[in-house]
Amino acid sequence: MSRQVVRSSKFRHVFGQPAKADQCYEDVRVSQTTWDSGFCAVNPKFVALICEASGGGAFLVLPLGKTGRVDKNAPMVCGHTAPVLDIAWCPHNDNVIASGSEDCTVMVWEIPDGGLTLPLREPVVTLEGHTKRVGIVAWHPTAQNVLLSAGCDNVILVWDVGTGAAVLTLGSDVHPDTIYSVDWSRDGALICTSCRDKRVRIIEPRKGTVVAEKDRPHEGTRPVRAVFVSDGKILTTGFSRMSERQVALWDTKHLEEPLSLQELDTSSGVLLPFFDPDTNIVYLCGKGDSSIRYFEITSEAPYLHYLSMFSSKESQRGMGYMPKRGLEVNKCEIARFYKLHERRCEPIAMTVPRKSDLFQEDLYPPTAGPDAALTAEEWLKGQDAGPLLISLKDGYVPPKSRELRVNRGLDTGRRKAAPEDAIHRLEEEMKKLQATVQELQKRLESLEETVQAK
Repeated sequence: MSRQVVRSSKFRHVFGQPAKADQCYEDVRVSQTTWDSGFCAVNPKFVALICEASGGGAFLVLPLGKTGRVDKNAPMVCGHTAPVLDIAWCPHNDNVIASGSEDCTVMVWEIPDGGLTLPLREPVVTLEGHTKRVGIVAWHPTAQNVLLSAGCDNVILVWDVGTGAAVLTLGSDVHPDTIYSVDWSRDGALICTSCRDKRVRIIEPRKGTVVAEKDRPHEGTRPVRAVFVSDGKILTTGFSRMSERQVALWDTKHLEEPLSLQELDTSSGVLLPFFDPDTNIVYLCGKGDSSIRYFEITSEAPYLHYLSMFSSKESQRGMGYMPKRGLEVNKCEIARFYKLHERRCEPIAMTVPRKSDLFQEDLYPPTAGPDAALTAEEWLKGQDAGPLLISLKDGYVPPKSRELRVNRGLDTGRRKAAPEDAIHRLEEEMKKLQATVQELQKRLESLEETVQAK
């Protein structure tokens, strides 16, 4: 009689715990825009939510501890002239956030410690280069002030925020149709994209070359998402020909067949994958779902192991994912999500059950810290580096000097980008004034002629 052996894993019993009502953010009007982004971004200081706004695009930024009911007149970041589609916090400065919008621009904002007291309308720098709406923004994981944006013009631009200039362009010859997702590799050497032409591509952005590509990783017509995971693999989510949702794991060196392909259910929502490189766990959150599935990725067959599922009664409109340095290590919390309801944001902690209150080294290996490993110039010249790692044993304490050093780079961006914009605006104003003066002169001459005639 054969006995089935259960695979041993310290993450088999991970469970999700929603926050109590007083720890949620109530009365927030989450955006109704039909776009497949998370609509939420979090870091150890702030939570940012894309909100409904009249007369333009706005998002709300709240200090993490400011839970409870949010005042309906709470100040927002409201510089865009059309709805905001995506937001992303800078991994190297917890006060800096980027936003992409339907107004075809990317804006970089600086949030003061303690949050906003007045509406924020002036960005640090405005990045203009897309001709259609910008649906994806993603910071480089290890190089300072490097930001990627992808628009519905099928173009990917890589910006040096310090100068306000687009330093790399991947045009519509690379992606002939709408770009669904973009993800940086852990060292930022490559990007992984999924496109409406049903192809997933691995691209070296500095050379503009496609290193590898896979046609139709999922047979269905619905959007595909792709992210880098450990050991040179990528994970994709998509749909089968029968509209069943699927998750697949691929080796980037051998994309002919997936290492693992699993069918999940028949829901219609796009699955947003969040990968944790420290634990090798990937979390799948579907827009419109009321659950979060999680899988462990290993180096041996069958590679992708289903762990469990967190379920709740209400469906999610979006999802934010906290970086590891923002978690409570003394409670064995290995991930935290910020689930968006229609009028509420609810934190959900993923916890490994342990009896001891001591620091669990096996759950918390050194993780990516807030220091950039490279400057933008070094990365553009061809250097690559993994993230600079920190230990969470004594909790995360941000260095005091960080803000000044990073802000100086951003101030440079303000000084360099803003004067050019200001000169352009002044020239336009001068042209308008000259036209007005000429019009007045003509009217004056006409009046003089009329007076002389009389």
